[in-house]
Amino acid sequence: MGVAGNLRKVQERVRQAALRARRDPGEIRLVAVSKTAGPGEIKEAYAAGLSHFGENRLQDAREKIPLCPPDITWHFIGHLQANKAKAVLEDFALIHSLDSCKLAARLNRLGLEAGKTARVLVQVNMAGEAGKQGVPPGEVEGFLRQAASLPGLDIQGLMAMAPFSADPEDSRPCFRAMRALFDSLKIPGVRMEILSMGMSGDFEVAVEEGATLLRIGGLIFLPEYND
Repeated sequence: MGVAGNLRKVQERVRQAALRARRDPGEIRLVAVSKTAGPGEIKEAYAAGLSHFGENRLQDAREKIPLCPPDITWHFIGHLQANKAKAVLEDFALIHSLDSCKLAARLNRLGLEAGKTARVLVQVNMAGEAGKQGVPPGEVEGFLRQAASLPGLDIQGLMAMAPFSADPEDSRPCFRAMRALFDSLKIPGVRMEILSMGMSGDFEVAVEEGATLLRIGGLIFLPEYND
């Protein structure tokens, strides 16, 4: 089947989930999580029509990016340490993991110094899991209002991950609450355009609950993917 075949199967599942929710499949973007893929597999996915790829480790990404098509849009999807912010800002078009005022201030300063804006999503710890990264739901509005005052940041939406479960339906309450939070936020200077939620195990539920960006890796790059 290969990468292209896997991708077609995922895209059809996305399409069917969107139609069930009476949504336009075209409003949902797929980011291929390529952390386990080499440049050859990334090129296969690119040739099959994907142009957005996500990496969570800076060093791995920096080894791959020069070997891949130059017009790929790279997403940084891992926890971002402040000391790596400058390098990530150089190589990645969108950072999915803004989760603290300290990181917001650093990205703002680095963006202004580089003459660019840092495009970011605010990570929300919607499930309140201990040890997980993200802004608590009750603090998101205040955090956004504070971050929106920073001219070097371009906040484009929110990202959240549901707690792991073998049953995709277990993710639905989290995704539904996330969509409600997303819809409730009307803050000047914040472009609430992207709602990133849903991964390989629960992306269909995420689509049904309003996700506009999906992060899927294993179903695209693992050869054993079957329906």
